Amino acid sequence: MSTPSDLRTRKRLATRRAITLAADRLFRERGFEHVTVDEIATAADVGRMTVFNHFPRKEDMFFDRDEEGREILREALRQREPGVSPIETLRRLAHRLVAEQAPFVQFTAGSEGFVETVERSETLKARARAIRDELAEMVAAALAEGAGKDVDDPAAHLAAGLLLATWTVAFIQAHRIFRRGRDAEEAKAAFLAIVDQGTIGLKAAMAGTPYA
Repeated sequence: MSTPSDLRTRKRLATRRAITLAADRLFRERGFEHVTVDEIATAADVGRMTVFNHFPRKEDMFFDRDEEGREILREALRQREPGVSPIETLRRLAHRLVAEQAPFVQFTAGSEGFVETVERSETLKARARAIRDELAEMVAAALAEGAGKDVDDPAAHLAAGLLLATWTVAFIQAHRIFRRGRDAEEAKAAFLAIVDQGTIGLKAAMAGTPYA
């Protein structure tokens, strides 16, 4: 039998899911800038304050998988296999995410709609850049911690910056390929090829450090 805490957790998750589904539909139909929080609350059948209890900012509803993605990166580095470098671990993570059809690396009509919504909104583009910078800081801290280095270790920050640049280019180019030919397999292959190529350069750049 479920405990009251379990029931509350499920109810909270269901409410959050209802909000994100309503927000996603409205954002794609009308554009992010033209949808209000009140309209999202009405569509999700919740109060305005309930929306803000789950999402402090409107853009957080759009990038609702952000924290999940961060945790996947942190967990991959925490659980890396003995003898496998952090950089190689994250290259293998990219391949695993594609094989598992993770939502972060899908190239479909749905994901294309997500990208197009971002491209139409200066607010979302700014938040996407901020998330990328925050991810770089998080990866740098995780790399330094795993190597027993100070959180400000320059090599860790260089590795994280190059890594995020590689994944960003791979993501953008894969979506361009999908947009042009509507071939998801070709887009996935391009994404992984760029990650693999970038990793070669990253390993060379970080030779002699604990991260390569």
